[in-house]
Amino acid sequence: MGYTAIFGGTFNPFHIGHYKMLAALNSDSSIDKVLIMPDRIPPHKICDYMAEDDTRIEMCRIIAEDFPKAEVCLIEFERRGRSYSYDTVLELKKRYPEKDFVFVCGGDMLIFFSKWYNYQELMKLIPFIVFRRSDTDLNAFNESVRKYTEMGMKITVKDEIIPAVSSTEIRQNFSASKPLLPEKIYNYLVSRGEYVG
Repeated sequence: MGYTAIFGGTFNPFHIGHYKMLAALNSDSSIDKVLIMPDRIPPHKICDYMAEDDTRIEMCRIIAEDFPKAEVCLIEFERRGRSYSYDTVLELKKRYPEKDFVFVCGGDMLIFFSKWYNYQELMKLIPFIVFRRSDTDLNAFNESVRKYTEMGMKITVKDEIIPAVSSTEIRQNFSASKPLLPEKIYNYLVSRGEYVG
C-alpha cells in the first residue's frame, strides 16, 4: 500500500507552483492519494488579504478534478483556532490508523521548519516529501536537509524544481498574474471578482 500525501497550504490563491507540486505527487508511484488541505487559519502567515474560505476551498476542488489521486480534505476547518500541522497529523493518524501518511512541503518551509509548532515531535510522527523552489537558497536548503535528517527526520527531496511564485504579488497585481495561475483558477477568480479590487 502506498502513501497518502498531505498537501496543505493557504492556497490564497492556488497558483502554478502548487499545481506543479500536485502534478509531481500525482505521478509518483509511491503515492496512492493526495489530500489537498486548505488551512483554516495559517499559523505562520500574516496576509495582506485572505480570500473567503469558500473561495479557497473551491479553488482546491477545481484543481482536484485534474488529478485522479487528489481529493480535498477539510479537516482543518473542523477545529477552532490556528491550523497546526502537528495537530492535523495526529488527527489523521487517529482517524485512519491503517494509512501511511507523508507530509509535503516546499524547500522554503523546510528552511524555517524549526519555527513550526512542535516541530521536533512532528518530524518523528511522519516522513516528509520536500520540493525545492527555483529561488530556494541551495546552501541553506541542503544544510536544513542534513540537519533534520541527523535529527531523525525522514526526508525525500523530489527532483522537480518548482517555479517561485509569490501569492502576495498575485493578490497585489492580479491583472498581470494570468501566467502564474492555472487557467481554470484564473477564470474562476475573474468570475468571482476576487483579488481585483
